Amino acid sequence: MPDGAPSATTAAILDRLTRLHPKLIDLSLGRIERLLARLGNPERALAPVVHIAGTNGKGSAAAFLRAMAEAAGLRVHVYTSPHLVRFNERIRVGGKIVDDAALVALLEEVERANGGEPITFFEATTAAAFLAFARAPADLVILETGLGGRLDATNVIARPAATVITPISLDHQSFLGPDIASIAAEKAAIQKPLVVAIVGPQVPEAAAVIAAAARAAGAEPWRYGAEWSVAPDGAGLVYRSALGERRLPAPSLVGRHQIDNAGTAVAVAERLAGPAIPAAAIAAGLGRAEWPARLQRLDGRLAALLPGGWELWLDGGHNPAAGTVLADQADAWSRRDGRPLHLVYGMLNTKDPAGFLAPLSRIAVTLAGVAVPGEAASLSAIEAAAAAAAVGIVRAAPAEGVAAALAALPNGHVGDGRARVLICGSLYLAGHVLGLDAA
Repeated sequence: MPDGAPSATTAAILDRLTRLHPKLIDLSLGRIERLLARLGNPERALAPVVHIAGTNGKGSAAAFLRAMAEAAGLRVHVYTSPHLVRFNERIRVGGKIVDDAALVALLEEVERANGGEPITFFEATTAAAFLAFARAPADLVILETGLGGRLDATNVIARPAATVITPISLDHQSFLGPDIASIAAEKAAIQKPLVVAIVGPQVPEAAAVIAAAARAAGAEPWRYGAEWSVAPDGAGLVYRSALGERRLPAPSLVGRHQIDNAGTAVAVAERLAGPAIPAAAIAAGLGRAEWPARLQRLDGRLAALLPGGWELWLDGGHNPAAGTVLADQADAWSRRDGRPLHLVYGMLNTKDPAGFLAPLSRIAVTLAGVAVPGEAASLSAIEAAAAAAAVGIVRAAPAEGVAAALAALPNGHVGDGRARVLICGSLYLAGHVLGLDAA
């Protein structure tokens, strides 16, 4: 069995779970509430929960908060999705990714309790995570929504220690609504009465909806631009709030947007009634956080396909806001060293390729379009290249795969000297790339 592949038993159970409901995504709380009741309501026996929703930055904010809490010596459980290489990545118990044997036992228990009734894959695996978290001592649980918030399977926590809403943009419109306001309303519904609601940077339409939802819920808002702010400060960042000013080291994750995600995590740490995260741990955590496929520098097998001195980067962002973030970082790179940027790009056909690629069109020298391996909903390599050409990336062409695209790049390189390559467009593609790079 290849490294990183799920065990045959785990894969079989996960496959069975995908067939218990005709729709992969069907937002509702009824099924998960029924299942959790049969399991003894493990969600009621958790350590203090920080519940995170948003379109972009959820995982990064969670990674910063986990690093801060662990730097304080706290034991932390974390639930995130999707995974990149192994399903087990979604469930982290006390700082460690759940092992196959424990995961099999949890999933089998969930299967027995469910009794073959309709349940979505995400609902069943969320129940498994709650079981794992309820049975292992911890100081903090970080819980990321899967999709939306109001009817997301994670939104069964009656009184979290804090809720968090990271930046909201257009994504998953077929499930959450056609515009920013509709999407914000779904995500803002995780806010709870008398619970502090940390709100990251938002466009005005989202901010207004989130504020109204907080008032209706009786939540206590702690909003970027009102109660707190964060900005770059020399080689670090400065965080300011009604509780004071903190000058902190630069975050370990790359990109200007990570300043905002780091600030969001600082705001959570600052407002948690318990467990306490001291100032020294906040600073230490900023420099220790790890979150794969978010502007991650690769230096393994795939990087070896490029000439010496070239850089290879990977990012799983896949919506228009992510395209803007990547374009901003590409601008910063260009100002620093002037290296040309080449893109290797793949995307699902449920996304908005023009919205994602348009910000990058003024920067990318070439683009290789690839299909996302193993995904029936992927754009073909030809479709991916055509989408790039349609937004003005003139030198866009299909490639047989990521490795082939990288191997061909030096031959089509414009200019002399070193270059930079960014693989982007899909978390599913990013997971495939991480597997290839480590092979």
